[in-house]
Amino acid sequence: MGIKVLPVSGAQPELIDAAVALGDRYTKTLGLMTPPAYQKMAEEEGLLVAVEHGEVVGYALFGLPKRSPHVRLAHLCVAEEHRGRGIARALIRAICDRHPQRLGIKAKCRRDYGLSGMWTNLGFIARGEVRGRSREGKILDGWWLDMGHPDLFQDVESDALLIVAVDHGVFADLCGMEPAREAAESQTLEAGWLSDLVELACSPQVLQEIRDIADTTERQHQRAAVHGLRQLSPMAEAVAQRKAELLQAARAALGDLPEGAGRCLQYVAEASCAGVQVLATRDPLLAQLADIAWEAARVRVVAPSAVTLHVDELRQAQVYRPADLMGTEFRTGEVAYGAEEELGAFFDQTGGDDGSAFVERLKSLATDTVLWRREMLRDGEGHPVALYVWAVDGYTLTVPVLRTASHPLEESLARQLLFSLKRHGRECGAQIVRISDVCPSPVAQAAAGDDGFFEHKGSLVALLVDVCGTAEKVGLAACAIARELGVNVASLQAGLPAEVASTVERAWWPAKVTDSLMPSFTVPIEPRWSTELFNVPAMLLPRNDALGISREHVYYRSSGRRKESVPARLLWYVSKGVGGQEGQMVIGSSRLDEVIVDTPDALFSKFEHLGVYGRDEVRRAADSTGRAMALRFSDTEIFPKPVTLRRLSALAASLGLPLSLISLSKISNELFRTVYEEGHRTT
Repeated sequence: MGIKVLPVSGAQPELIDAAVALGDRYTKTLGLMTPPAYQKMAEEEGLLVAVEHGEVVGYALFGLPKRSPHVRLAHLCVAEEHRGRGIARALIRAICDRHPQRLGIKAKCRRDYGLSGMWTNLGFIARGEVRGRSREGKILDGWWLDMGHPDLFQDVESDALLIVAVDHGVFADLCGMEPAREAAESQTLEAGWLSDLVELACSPQVLQEIRDIADTTERQHQRAAVHGLRQLSPMAEAVAQRKAELLQAARAALGDLPEGAGRCLQYVAEASCAGVQVLATRDPLLAQLADIAWEAARVRVVAPSAVTLHVDELRQAQVYRPADLMGTEFRTGEVAYGAEEELGAFFDQTGGDDGSAFVERLKSLATDTVLWRREMLRDGEGHPVALYVWAVDGYTLTVPVLRTASHPLEESLARQLLFSLKRHGRECGAQIVRISDVCPSPVAQAAAGDDGFFEHKGSLVALLVDVCGTAEKVGLAACAIARELGVNVASLQAGLPAEVASTVERAWWPAKVTDSLMPSFTVPIEPRWSTELFNVPAMLLPRNDALGISREHVYYRSSGRRKESVPARLLWYVSKGVGGQEGQMVIGSSRLDEVIVDTPDALFSKFEHLGVYGRDEVRRAADSTGRAMALRFSDTEIFPKPVTLRRLSALAASLGLPLSLISLSKISNELFRTVYEEGHRTT
């Protein structure tokens, strides 16, 4: 562009005079500003000029209030003959770059100037209005550009299970003076039982549509009501990029876009960039774009009634996305000595464990007599997202540090890391996992409670009971481990109900109670899906398995029922070999948590966050009835030694049991035990 944006000091009268002269050309819209005011703002670092070939073609005049954390924009001026060249955007970007510690930029502009499009294009959002001091009392719109800092009031963590963005239609149903006749569906979101489950949020596009309401009374009423909802403040540049991606995807799918598609996709882009994955609407056009919103931006566009009916499922899909951990964007590595300072600022410290104390503790672990593994997980941009330190001392795997940073996948990471720590312990012969971190991340602490950890002398402790056998054998092993801790555990009896046995096996993983009523099945799986889900047979280009096998996934097959019940155990049988790869072998086991038969689209919508399947692949799994079966499973163990078909047949024959591997088939728990022990045999 050949234009430079320069700061002006009080000692540069030529540039100040040039800015004054330019401003005087537009006093009807800018308002009168005296030369001494320009001089004073320049002295206080509040004047930037855009210069081309020695000529001032634009300027920004602003204040930096000492008692307020924002920038107060007084003038944004570009010479008429130079407009449309991105000069205003360059000036605003320069303000942000020079004053990044400020929360944002505030500006006021008369409504009747018709400059709403300019402000929104620059990334500002309309927040409020006031009556001007002129004799006519013209209305001024308040505009705000957020710089992306956490807001202590608007961006605090919500106690609700699910944050749901709403479009202006739903907002008006809830907060307008005269809701539409069809507003009853939206008003279900106000039900008392949902109050601690769902928090409603509005994005900048809602504020923009409120701003465009012609009726002053209605507009002011809705603006006042906005404060009752959570305010989303996504970065404008990120929203613009996401919207462009959505428009491209929409054109590829639909061809010519219907009128209003851009407005609808603005809602999707803002929700996506704010980290919200559910958007409620009654707008038929926005609903028509639901598949595109999910495929391109991972935002679920749903009717308000869907929120009330499926709040638990939507919450689970929003916070727990193990499928996203299957890629290669995450990397683990040892924390080198001397690199600890970087970490103090990335992990929320609570309970008096401030950043400096945390860093000193990390350093002390590096020089301790115990050989601690200090491992850090980084995301695709290199930012630390998890840190854990562990070592095995005798029969105990101790974890003095377990932290997860704020991240969209934080809950998935926490659950995955806990399972990885249990696997580390098992591989090292440990019988106890002890998390002794004085301030573990709240998300990690909550996940540990679901994973069988219990409070013990200021630590979180779990038992590793590496026994596959009767309730008596599992119970005796657990009692012996618990005795070392000085605690008691419940005794187990043969014939445990399946639900109880499943709880025991999760809490005391890798325990398997084989004389319980929990059934076992074999599942034939093609090598392609075995590789995608388990990396067995291994990919030619190995994927990053630093997080191990994702803890929870889904597998699809035809809908024919074969007495499946949950919970249950699964043995994965690779049914054939492809391209010289090995096949016809049992490669591991999992716990079956859910079986659902439905249409492929319904199953994909429910489980996409868990699987490696695309929508078309789920559709191909359907049978002639047009329905498919989804098997949701977890806690997969890959056998160190796959059990070949020949060996599997021999084991079944030795027990006098039939063996069918054509489809998902129920097997005896005794055969499961025998195959499981064979897969873990080391000699």
